[in-house]
Amino acid sequence: MLLCRLLLFFVPCVGQTVWLYLQAWPDPVFEGDPLTLRCHGWKNTALSRVRFYKDGKSLQIPKTRWSLSMGTATLESSGQYSCSGKVGYIPQLGTQTSETVVVQVRELFPPPVLSAVPSPELREGNLLTLRCQTKLPPQKSALRLLFSFYKDGSTLQDWGPHPELSLPGAQEGDSGLYWCWAAPEGGVPQKQSPPLGVRVQAPVSQPLLTLRPSPTGLAVGAMVELFCETQKGSPPILYSFYLDGRILGNISSPYGRATSFPVTVMSEQDARYSCRAENCVSGETSEPKILSLEGLSAPISHHWLVPGLSTSLFGILVIATALLAYFRPWRKPVHQQNENEEDGDYSAVYTIPQESKARPAASAAGTQDISIIYAEVKHSRPGELPARKPNPRSRTHRVLPGYSEEVLHY
Repeated sequence: MLLCRLLLFFVPCVGQTVWLYLQAWPDPVFEGDPLTLRCHGWKNTALSRVRFYKDGKSLQIPKTRWSLSMGTATLESSGQYSCSGKVGYIPQLGTQTSETVVVQVRELFPPPVLSAVPSPELREGNLLTLRCQTKLPPQKSALRLLFSFYKDGSTLQDWGPHPELSLPGAQEGDSGLYWCWAAPEGGVPQKQSPPLGVRVQAPVSQPLLTLRPSPTGLAVGAMVELFCETQKGSPPILYSFYLDGRILGNISSPYGRATSFPVTVMSEQDARYSCRAENCVSGETSEPKILSLEGLSAPISHHWLVPGLSTSLFGILVIATALLAYFRPWRKPVHQQNENEEDGDYSAVYTIPQESKARPAASAAGTQDISIIYAEVKHSRPGELPARKPNPRSRTHRVLPGYSEEVLHY
């Protein structure tokens, strides 16, 4: 009886004493830290049959008597933990349970953010710099982070201490999705950045303007298709069409393909057409194309055939007359009656002047010898018959110095 009273004096009241308590180590705990749970008895009292719980669910049986290793802590390791067991020297107490301990695993560093300098959209040929940015807490400032870079599933740079990756002279083919990973030297945890879309823009080349169909045979009121195409340039491309410097309209090509713009010929005067191609980087203007309708009437009609045909025939007649006059000998009719002869008609024919062989000096001075041949044709009176066949007679006489005249008589 006395012994029981002494035990009650030295042992606290069972209903008011916490016989077990749980400790989580380290405290605070960060991602990547080894997390260990320890269950202690009151005043380091020996325990038996120790079990651990998380969020009310039993964990694995510890390999040691009073501690449990939880491995590398992650954010998912956070929760409410407790332990249970029996106090060794007071078996009458039965199984005791510790108070709940909240374990909050802290983030070692936030997920990295990938950025592009100067911009995720840049002109072809410029320098592209990728930066993988994150930060360690002050309690872990002694750690060193490693970084790696990827594009469309391919590794650009494996793990290393440099948080930047430079791509000098970026080309249009460098466009795509980029991301990076960050991790401490121990390798845990590894965190990936959100993907970053990078677009390298190629400037447009000078567009080529084509008129379709060919302007041959066109007239006022006819339709002409303006076809504008650039060989190089990142889409989308905006094509604008101009007439004599005034904009006619524009068409956006989301895939950078060539576009066409229909126009109506409004005047017979020369029309100066051009087009311009623009994207987010640059803009270029085509060489102008001249559409000429000179000599055509507007609009086309079947009535133009009649005056056109008359004009053509008149031109052919003029050319034929000129050719005939050029090749035909020059003749001048002369009417003269000889006093000693019967009535008759005479004609004079001037041949092409020839140089006189007898007067070289005169020929040298430009004097030429022209022979005039007269022919007399005697007419019969009405009712008379010719007495005999006419005998030709001729005579030649000088008309002007250096000229001779020959008369033929019949």
